[in-house]
Amino acid sequence: MKGKPGDRQQFKGGAGFGRGTRQRQLRVGEELRHVLSQILRPGQCRDPALANTSITVTEVKISPDLRNATAFVVPLGGHNATEVVAGLRRSATFLRRRLAREVKLRYAPNLTFALDDSFERADRIDALLGRPNVKRDLRLPTTRLQDSDDAS
Repeated sequence: MKGKPGDRQQFKGGAGFGRGTRQRQLRVGEELRHVLSQILRPGQCRDPALANTSITVTEVKISPDLRNATAFVVPLGGHNATEVVAGLRRSATFLRRRLAREVKLRYAPNLTFALDDSFERADRIDALLGRPNVKRDLRLPTTRLQDSDDAS
């Protein structure tokens, strides 16, 4: 890609999305997930919605500049999920301070919390794949392949 002298060249994928940057995001996100899991143990937070609730941090996605992080959470059994997420949002500044003490980063990331619905989606897909007509359709191509192999 040619341009005027001094112009920045834009490569496919844009700036900041190289292999090294992405790997760092994954490593930092995983470290944040581990530390948040420890901080969110029952009895660690004073918020009534979080006081005696077991919370699983399933994933932490972090921005390329490592300044914003979204933690995907699921309360044990899925009970009171909206209340738990609201409690986490209220406690975000407290959790950010605790996180800053545990993880050595230049800037402590701003935390946002979201309910992880991947388990519900997985159950829905599993139920769809378990339907008799879908099972029949999934088996159909293999029998056609076997029939064409037999004809050869």
